[in-house]
Amino acid sequence: MFVDSHCHLSFPELASRLSEIRQAMAQATVDRALCICTTLEEFEAVHALAMGYDNFWATVGVHPDNEGVTEPVVQDLVARSGRPRVVAIGETGLDYYQMDERKGGQTVADLDWQRERFRVHIRAARQVGKPLVIHTRAASADTVRILKEEGEDGSPGCAGGVFHCFTETAEVARAALDLGFHISFSGILTFKSAQDLRDVAAFVPLDRLLIETDSPYLAPVPYRGKTNNPSYVPFVARQLAEVRQLAIEDVARHTSTNFERLFGIAPL
Repeated sequence: MFVDSHCHLSFPELASRLSEIRQAMAQATVDRALCICTTLEEFEAVHALAMGYDNFWATVGVHPDNEGVTEPVVQDLVARSGRPRVVAIGETGLDYYQMDERKGGQTVADLDWQRERFRVHIRAARQVGKPLVIHTRAASADTVRILKEEGEDGSPGCAGGVFHCFTETAEVARAALDLGFHISFSGILTFKSAQDLRDVAAFVPLDRLLIETDSPYLAPVPYRGKTNNPSYVPFVARQLAEVRQLAIEDVARHTSTNFERLFGIAPL
């Protein structure tokens, strides 16, 4: 019934509990999950999850906030994206949020390595015709600008993809939609302080919506502050149903169909 379109089941706090989590998913009618890669070093573990379970899929990418890891080139991503059950390129994008806390007090100008890494992912995605999983935090203007500069304007032949764990403004959401991207909402949607985000969720077209946990992070209310996992994604769907004045079954159906279409996954 429900799909978690973004989770990190290879992270230690979830990998050690995989059997328990899968049981909880089944009880919560969470049928499928997309396991997200954040470093090339992590890829084999992420891919093993997709190969080991018929309701998991994988991505390949290097998160914009990861330093001291193998820097990808286009061919690294292209080669790994050709593996079975790898359906997207990412998590990629830009993250300026912790810029002032970085060692040496980096500025936006110092983060050109992030922008180049992002371009590498976009070029790989366009080459293989697979969607991008976009992370953007405190960097939306540059994220949208670079997508446009790399030819991502929503026209035929573009990679497209999803702005995951969306926390930006309505203006950014409209820009992403104009470029042909989907918008995915996480447990943040349930937070008391997130009314502006709920307002964004109210206008995103139904055929562009996804839901996710981003687990182990950002557990929804009533589990806020605890370790998140894919069995909690129905709480995001419930909040989205309330915002949209829809039955939760309708939210499940639309977001599952969107997941299948975007990532090229056969319907159940």
